[in-house]
Amino acid sequence: MMKRLRRYLVAGLLVWLPLGITYILLRFLIGLMDRSLKYVPERFLPEAWLGISIPGLGVILTIIVLLVTGLLAANIVGRSIVGGWESLMERIPIVRSIYSAAKNFAEIVFSESGNAFSKVLLVEYPRKGLYTLTFQTASDVGEIQGRTGEDVVCCFVPTTPNPTSGFIIIVPKKDTIELDMEVDEAVKLIMSLGVVVPTWSRERTAELPLKIPDIDGE
Repeated sequence: MMKRLRRYLVAGLLVWLPLGITYILLRFLIGLMDRSLKYVPERFLPEAWLGISIPGLGVILTIIVLLVTGLLAANIVGRSIVGGWESLMERIPIVRSIYSAAKNFAEIVFSESGNAFSKVLLVEYPRKGLYTLTFQTASDVGEIQGRTGEDVVCCFVPTTPNPTSGFIIIVPKKDTIELDMEVDEAVKLIMSLGVVVPTWSRERTAELPLKIPDIDGE
């Protein structure tokens, strides 16, 4: 009876806990974006001419600001302004290191070109016989490839359960196994401590290398 009650309790937690966390995070983000309304003159706010408050209006305002900023940054005048701003930020001690790191990370994550985080690889790490999920971040590593004399790739090894932190390793391409797993599926696997395993069938990508164990043990 106690085991059954415990199973029901865990099942209930698995239903409500993700919903609760999602609600809290969304409420926090919406509240954070609603603060942008503080910079709008009161006579232009809906409360002034409707008499009611509209929750989430800051989300719309934030999206509009982002679109307008992106539109301005995409033209010649905007690029010169952004370039001047970045030049100023890079001259301020401490600030330049934080700003540069954040800018580089954003460019990597949101870039539509290149092969950063485009593949999920399996490598034998930290020793032979143990496998680790990694994300390929670069295939052209310049001097490192020249010094090693091998075709190597740069891989990011995420930590569990926070995949945004980790470290990089340089691995010979021949020692990696490319997975059919999507990046978001790998992230879910890492964040769930290996509990949420994505489904897979060999028919999806028959061209990928498969290591099939020898039944005879040879």
